[in-house]
Formats: sequence, C-alpha cells, structure tokens
Amino acid sequence: MKRSAGVLLPIASLPSDYGIGTMGEQARKFIKFLKKAKQTYWQILPIGPTGYGDSPYQSFSTFAGNPYFIDLDDLKKEGLLKTNEYASINWGKRKNRIDYEAIYQNRFKVLRKACNRISQKKLNEFNQFVMDEAYWLEDYALYMATKESLGGIALQEWPKNIRTRDDSTIQALRIDLKEEVLFWKKIQFLFYDQWRKLKNYAQDHGIYIIGDLPIYVSGDSADVWCHPKLFQLNKEYVPIEVAGCPPDGFSVDGQLWGNPLFDWEYLKKNKYEWWILRVKHQLRFYDILRIDHFRGFSSYYAIPFGNSTASDGRWCKGPGYDLFKAIKEKLGDVSIMAEDLGFLSEDVHELLNQTGYPGMKVLQFAFDSRETNSVYLPHTYNYNCVVYAGTHDNDTIQGWLKTANKQDVKRAKEYFHLTKEEGYHWGVIRAQYASVANLAITQFQDLLGLGSKARINIPSTLGNNWVYRCNKEDFRSDLAIRLGRLAEVYGRYIHGDERK
Repeated sequence: MKRSAGVLLPIASLPSDYGIGTMGEQARKFIKFLKKAKQTYWQILPIGPTGYGDSPYQSFSTFAGNPYFIDLDDLKKEGLLKTNEYASINWGKRKNRIDYEAIYQNRFKVLRKACNRISQKKLNEFNQFVMDEAYWLEDYALYMATKESLGGIALQEWPKNIRTRDDSTIQALRIDLKEEVLFWKKIQFLFYDQWRKLKNYAQDHGIYIIGDLPIYVSGDSADVWCHPKLFQLNKEYVPIEVAGCPPDGFSVDGQLWGNPLFDWEYLKKNKYEWWILRVKHQLRFYDILRIDHFRGFSSYYAIPFGNSTASDGRWCKGPGYDLFKAIKEKLGDVSIMAEDLGFLSEDVHELLNQTGYPGMKVLQFAFDSRETNSVYLPHTYNYNCVVYAGTHDNDTIQGWLKTANKQDVKRAKEYFHLTKEEGYHWGVIRAQYASVANLAITQFQDLLGLGSKARINIPSTLGNNWVYRCNKEDFRSDLAIRLGRLAEVYGRYIHGDERK
C-alpha cells in the first residue's frame, strides 16, 4: 500500500431524492469530488441487505447486495421505471436522516415494477447472471421469499420443518414460492449491474474502494439457514453461544452482538472453503477488504445464547494464521486490512505480524483516559497501518471535542497544536496526514466540521443509528481543494499511473 489518503462515507449516507444514498448520480459526483481532493480511496461500510436494527453488520446474506442502494433514476434511464412510479412517493420527511420504515414500505413496490420489465429489456443478461451466481443466489432468493411468506419473522422463529430444512418442505417451498424466488433474483441482478458500473466509474477516475467484511454473519440470514454446519448450533438449529465483546472501560456490560459463532473445527476439516469463497466474493466488490473484528480470529468471546448482557462470556481459541494461510494459498496476496481494535492480547499482535496486514489506528483512542492507549499516538506508529481520527463507530471530531473528558480534550489540543483559526477538526485531519501511516482515512462529516448529530453509529445501542445523510451541496469545490492541498503537502497524492 502506497502512502495515500481516502474518505469514509457509506453509500447510505449519500444524498438523494429518494430517502437513502444509492449507486447513482450522487455516488458518481462524490467520486469526482474525491478525485478533485486528490484522494485515492473511498471507504464504504458493508453493502449487504440490512436486517434488524438497520445495521450493515447484520445482513441477510454475506453475498447479496442491499436493494435500497439500487438507483431509481438510473433504472428509469434504462427503461425499467417511469418517473411517476417513484418520484411522488414519501421517502421520509427529513433529507438528512434515513427513514428506514418509509423505505421498507415503498422501495420494494417500486423495484417490483422494474423487475417485471427485465424480461423485456435484459433477459439474456439476467439469465447469464443467474447461472454465474448460482452458488449463492439460489439459497438467498429462496430464503428471502420464505422469510416474506412468514411475515418477515427471524429465522429462529420459523416453523421447525422449515428452519431445519426438511427435504420435502424445501421442495414444496421452491414450487409454491417460485415467482417470489424469481423476484429476489432479479433484485440482485439490478444491484450487481449497478455496482459493476459504479466500481468501473470509480476506477476510471483513479478512485479505489475499501469495503468491509464483518467477521460474523447474522443469525437471521441465508448463510445460517443454508449452511448450518458452519456454525455452533444445537439440534434445533439454535445457537449455543453467540458473539460479542467483554465489559471494558467503554461498556460496563460489554457488547452483545448475538451473531452465531463459527464451528472452526468443521471449517478447518473442509480447508476453510466457505471462508475462502466469502473473501473471494467480497474482493469482486472492493479493491481493499477491511476485515472487521480481526482479534476474533486469534481468540473470540463466546456468550451463552439467551443472556441479556455480554458479562458472562468466555474466551475461545480461533483459527489463527491457519485460516489466512489457506486464503493466501488459494487466492494469492490479496489486499486486506485488519480492524485490530478493542482488547488486544499478545496473540493478536502476533497474528497481525504473521499476516502482514496493515492494522488500524484511531486518534480519539489515544487520549481516552479510561484505558492506556499510547499505541494510538502518531509518534508511535510504523508505516504499515491506517490512521483514522474516528471510524463510523466513533463520534465526529467536533462531537468528541465537546463530549469527551475535559482533560482528554486538553491533551489532544496540546498534542496536535489545535487552534480555532485553523479549525479544530482540520488540525486533527492535518495530524492524520502528517503521520507515517501509509493510509489516512477521514470521515466525510469531519471534513464538514459537523457535531455529534452526524455520528453514524453508537455501538451496542438500537435506534437513531445508520441514519446520517449528507447534502448535495456538501461536495464543495473549496473543500476538495483544501483536502487536496493537505494530500500534496504530506505526500499522500498519488499521480496518475502510480495508483496502479
């Protein structure tokens, strides 16, 4: 990874007239903004279909794309929609916040009309897509059709004969839900078609995409339903223990994520085939893959299923380097970065060194007096890392400066030489760029100097997360020029052919 810079902005947070960010015109405009700002990377969050809590880290499939990101105007240009079929719908009252309820109630009605026209406009392309993606698409489409037929309830609540995939039951579902299965396949065809075009557009402009791979999959997913042997489930196909994080200085009860845990012994016997397929599939979407919760591969925290908090969990040994060795043997030297945050024991550091992947540094953590975090101070870095002021799980820079412990903020201001004249947020961004870290990633909200209302997520909370959206007028020329100047001054601007 060459010395460079990028911006973190989820697709959902892009502006649009239809309730949520999409892969359409505003995404292309943001790519132009990044190019003008002399950036190399656009970091996005996971792009899978979101489930309970609207979190992109709780997806119905590790292989599918989020239907909400399909751009309606682009479908109109292809003759798959008419303006009057979507322009007058109420997609939410606030243009800066995503109203998931309004989108859920209306989006699929519109997309169904577009899907009905695929047979007239793109039948050959669709049929080829179904053949190419059969290894995951068949399972996903049947899962979604079944889920909708059951009123949208979670997998654990399905009737036992469906949940445990009784052969005769599954055969009957394929017949009874044939039309709905076809609909969910068409939805994915539209997503993949638009994603391919967007990714090519980005590369044509010298912008490369960093995506996220959650370590775990949702318990309510096609992955668990169709591949139960991959997970630690009981005879009723219910999780025995679930994922999370232990209590620490930030959370008295820890974090209870609730994802089913992998059966690493079974995966090892099968040479990690499913995991290798998962990584290979994700690298079709992204140029660099950020693997979330990297420490969970060294050892992971297991919480008894049904517990209300994460306080009564235990540490278990993960696959370690064995998994990444298998990935390298099958896929070669793929571009991966590790989210190595949280409680890090010596074995985690050893695993990171073995893989050679760049880890992450978060400037806000460096000044948090609740824990000893000197490793996040820029003067301690080596070059093989990625530096953030904060990630999507942190407050914005301005929000942190207002809400953090006063002594912590004072130390940060002294360390970074922050001044009102420069702008506190710009002073922190300058420090990111000045560090020796190979890559500096800045949240878009921090470029705008926004406060806590623009925060994307507060871990271990439900409600008011994943809803932030920026405005069309935020892709300002003066902002791009100022950021581009920083990239030049600190040697993070990669010229033309050097990007390859």
